[in-house]
Order: sequence, then C-alpha cells, then structure tokens
Amino acid sequence: MMRKARWCAVAAGAGLILLLNSVDTLAQQTTAEDTDLSLQVLARHVEQLNAAILELRSEVSRSRQENVELRGELRLALEKLAYSKEAASENSGEAPSADSGHVATAELPQLAAQRLDEIEEDHQLLKGKVEEQYQTKVESASKYRMRLTGMVLLNAFANRGRVDNQDVPNFALRRGPTDTSGDFGATARQSQLGFEVYGPNLAGARASAELHLDFFGGFPTAANGVTAGLARLRTATARLDWERTSIIVGQDTPFFSPLSPTSIASLGYPSLAYSGNLWMWIPQARVEHRFNVAESQNISIQGGFADPLVGDLPYSDAYRSAQAGEKSRQPAYASRLAWSRGESDRVLSLGLGGYYSRQNYGAGRTADGWATTTDWRIPFGAKIAVSGEFYRGRGIGGLGAAQDRSAVFSGPQSNPASSVYGLNSTGGWTQLKFKATDAIEFNAAYGQDEPYNEDLRRWSPIEGDLYAPISKNETGLFNVIYRPRTDLVFSLEYRRLNTWRITTTDRNSANHLNFGIGVLF
Repeated sequence: MMRKARWCAVAAGAGLILLLNSVDTLAQQTTAEDTDLSLQVLARHVEQLNAAILELRSEVSRSRQENVELRGELRLALEKLAYSKEAASENSGEAPSADSGHVATAELPQLAAQRLDEIEEDHQLLKGKVEEQYQTKVESASKYRMRLTGMVLLNAFANRGRVDNQDVPNFALRRGPTDTSGDFGATARQSQLGFEVYGPNLAGARASAELHLDFFGGFPTAANGVTAGLARLRTATARLDWERTSIIVGQDTPFFSPLSPTSIASLGYPSLAYSGNLWMWIPQARVEHRFNVAESQNISIQGGFADPLVGDLPYSDAYRSAQAGEKSRQPAYASRLAWSRGESDRVLSLGLGGYYSRQNYGAGRTADGWATTTDWRIPFGAKIAVSGEFYRGRGIGGLGAAQDRSAVFSGPQSNPASSVYGLNSTGGWTQLKFKATDAIEFNAAYGQDEPYNEDLRRWSPIEGDLYAPISKNETGLFNVIYRPRTDLVFSLEYRRLNTWRITTTDRNSANHLNFGIGVLF
C-alpha cells in the first residue's frame, strides 16, 4: 500500500505539472505583457516535466519487473500449498475435504492476487501518462525538445470611413471622390505559428530559442491575393538564462518599450501602433541582470544594442541597401532600469528606458536619434490593472514614432542642398483592464502620437499628396475577450481613429469594428 501511495503521488505530481505547463502555455500565446516572466516560469516547468517523465518511465519498468516476480512468487506459493496439503493428508490418513481445500487455497494467495491487481492498475496508469507525453512531442533534428505553438485566427471587420489598412487600421484618411462610406471583410492572415526549442545547459545557463511567424507580409499579385497573405518573420530569439542573468540575441520587441495593450483584433501590428506604442521588431542583442532587493521585489538592469533603423521603405524588394542609421557605421544603443513587486498576474512594475542612434543622410547631413521611455503596470486587487507607456524622442521613426518618419527635409532628400532636421515627437498609451472572471476580461485603452508641428513645417509639401506628414494621430479602443477554454478565444473590439495632417486643420475620423475567433495550439 505504501508503494501504491508513492505511485499515486507520482501520477498526481505529473498531472499537476502538465496542468501548470498548459496554463503557462496559454499565458505565453495570448499575452505579450509577461514575456520575460513567462519564459522563466516555463523553463522551470519544462525541467520539472522532463524529470517527471523519466520517473514515470522508471516506475513502468519497475512495475513490469515486479509483476513478473510476483507471478513467480504466487506460483511457488500455490505449489508449496499443494505439497503441504498432500503431506498433511498422508500423516493423518484422511483425505482433505473439497471445501477445506478451497478455503485454504483462496485465503493464502488472496493478498498476493490483490497486490497483483494493484500493480496492473498502476502499470496501465503510468503507461497512459507516458503515451500522452509521447503524443505531444514534436520531433526535431537535434536531440533537444521542440514545441509547436500558434493560433488559427479569423477576424471579421467593418469600417466606417476610410483607413490606411482595412483589417488592422492605424490612420484615418481623407475620402476621395470614389470612396464609399465604409467597407466589410474578413481575414485569417493574423494567424500565427511558433517554434520553441529547449537546448542544453551551457556554463550553468539554460539555453532556449523561439521563432514566430504570421501571414501579414503582404499579398501576392494574383486574383483575390488578399486571401493569400505572405509569411512574415515576427520574432526570432535565442536565450541563455542563469538564475539572475540572461543574454538574449535575435529579433525582438524593443526591450526598453516592452508592453502593448491587449487585443485579439490587432496582432499584425501591436495594438495602438502609430498611436503612442513603440513596437518595431528589431534585430538586437541585450544582457539582463536581476537583483532581489526584498521578498517578492527585484530590480532588473538591461543594456544592449540594435540595428539603427530609421523607418524608411526598402530601396529594393530583393537586395538590402544601407539606410541613414546603418550608414552611421555604428549600432543603436539602449538600456532599461525596472523595479517590480509581486508574482503571477498581479505584478506591480515601473520601468525607465533610453535609446540613442546616429544617422547619416550623406553630403555631410547627420542627425541624432534618441528617446526616453517610461512604462508601468499597476494592479488594483485581483481584477483591475492599469498599464501603459510614454515616450519623448527625436528621429525615432524606426521605432514606429511619427508614422515611421525620422527626419524632414527642406527639399528632395536626394538633393544634397536640402537640409535635414530630426523630427521630434511625443506619445504614449494607457490601458485599463478588468477581469470579470477567469474567462472574461474587458479592456479600454487610448493612445496618441504627436510629432512637433514646428519640425513638420520645415517639410516641403508635394501638391496633391494624400500622405502628407501626420501632425497628430490618436486611437481609442474597447474590447471584450472571452476564453471558455484555454485553447479557444472570442473577441469583440471597437476602435475609433482620429488623424490630423500638417497641411490642413481638418480631422479625418474612422470607426473600426472587429470580431475575432481563435484556436490556440
């Protein structure tokens, strides 16, 4: 019985670990706010799960051996019983009765037979657990474990007014002579696919890597090409995690601007992109170190460098040519200092970040790009939380500020006589989250990006240009997200966009309604 209790405890522990792992998997797929913490928790759960599987397999092997041994012992006991009965009968000169023999035979092996049944039941339980783990395994060329993640997502949407991007709008545009009052459509191109690899320990650090794709990379030139979104690289990172230090390299969100509002309607771009949310996925390398200052409190320091992007369109769709940031012959530099307290989804955190890049536009024309950022996440009890970010910077179109515009010119950029001016801008966003239950949450958010008008007035306008520099862009949204199961999500979101341009005082407005249904895997 003691051995049975031990096996039951092992099986219960394995079930608990599987439950924690599945819950943590959802946290990783549905929310971008807890990336660093989720990866650390996931790594611990993976180690525990691997240990549990090894123990389960060992228990199965032992149970099979005990099964064979017990059958042998039972057979030997029955033989000894029969021999004893025959000897007793010969000594007494009486033949044993059928009833007494039946009772003696049943009583002696009863405990052994019961024990055998228990071992068989435990064996089947442990075998089922091992088979379940094998079914969820993804094979890879290496011997290390790989996990497939992602979401199949369908969004149906309707717009009132004209927007820049029908399914995930960022700006409201002025209506043209042939534009209608609105539109309707649906798309699956925000579906995502991810791969997570857990490698060996190196110098005491846990190695891991992630690769995430979607189908938001544009459209093929074909009939109904809007339904055949092209695959696009989102993030690709490799990590080495020690207890208090991490090294991360690859393409990722700006670590000095780590948060984004919650939305299922806007995954192709993070929600409130171009309305105060710095978000570009940038090639980078960074180091993070964490200090425990008190119980459930820590301070983290991050520093690194990144590709000095300026937000310009590629010069070619086949070849890569250096842009102004890369022509400076040095990377962009960034850092972040953060304090946090609490655990799980009730973490209170405050962060302060900085960014600098050098830009060279040729003909002796240079500019500095820089930004200071702040971010916060403040829980109010178990159901309400406020989060957000704010930035002030110049020449940071490569981070999505000022609608991807880092500089303005007094004339054509290709003319060496045109002067260049770094474009100053401010922006930010804030979100109120209310979790009514574990399955239903409500989110309301507002964001704004505003380049400096005195800089924009240096721009030389082109007559009839519908895409003149935007002097202010703001977006407000409200959504409800329902998760009846951990792998199923429904979302309904309303978004209001207001956009002003430097060439006019009129405001362009649009409304966007989005319904999404997604299945996570």
